[in-house]
Amino acid sequence: MARHVYSCPLRWSDMDAFGHVNNAVFIRYLEEARIDFMFRLAPGEGSASFTGGSVVARHEIDYLRPLVHRHAPVTIETWVTKLGAASLTVAYEVKDEDRVYVKATTVVVPYDFQEGRPRRITAEERAFLEEYRDDDGQADGRPAAKGAVAA
Repeated sequence: MARHVYSCPLRWSDMDAFGHVNNAVFIRYLEEARIDFMFRLAPGEGSASFTGGSVVARHEIDYLRPLVHRHAPVTIETWVTKLGAASLTVAYEVKDEDRVYVKATTVVVPYDFQEGRPRRITAEERAFLEEYRDDDGQADGRPAAKGAVAA
């Protein structure tokens, strides 16, 4: 299973009054990594995949330890844990070599903005996403429940 790796710079404005990255800022970090994964990387130049748009249906974030400002970027690893007909779950770890700051998941729904409704994942998108799929490697480190059904 491959993971997409994104190097995310920390900005001075990301800090809160307590001197660490504010919890709400992590949502932006996850978005940056997800956009880099789904729109820059996938599935290649000239493809229409994911260009119609998508919406976030759910975020789930576990804040494990504070991240304080420094000049070195933080690494965000991204992979797919669930792949359904019209949704996918992206998992993340925001980390350094020796520590994990955040584990998170996002349910993403491909969306047709012209029609004003969700759409199915195309065969081309599915083939790309399958390369990054790991059903057993949940973002919280727990194995997937037996018999779990993808959305």
